[in-house]
Amino acid sequence: MRFDMGSDALPTLMNRTQGAHDDLGSLIHQLIAAAEPLEGKFNGSAKAAFDRFKVRGDQITADLNSAVASILGGQRGMHVSFVEGDQGMADNSRGSEGAANFDGASFRIRA
Repeated sequence: MRFDMGSDALPTLMNRTQGAHDDLGSLIHQLIAAAEPLEGKFNGSAKAAFDRFKVRGDQITADLNSAVASILGGQRGMHVSFVEGDQGMADNSRGSEGAANFDGASFRIRA
């Protein structure tokens, strides 16, 4: 099995995650605003839950943004690891190639 990930895969993923991170808070506030017409339509525990959601909108936004920021941090860490690994392999290959004795190699076909 071969795993081949292009060098732009993680940066692309990070850009998309950053976009989702930026949009998330705005979307939650739009959801709260869209729910305004429902104000006063609930009774009992449904009203309490609705009121808690409205009051906790900023905290919900912060919690979700924190979770997405953690994902983004993990993606950045993976990208750094892949770049360093790729550079390390290239450096090792160049070092091995420099130490190889190509003059002593025999490339004859023996019958």
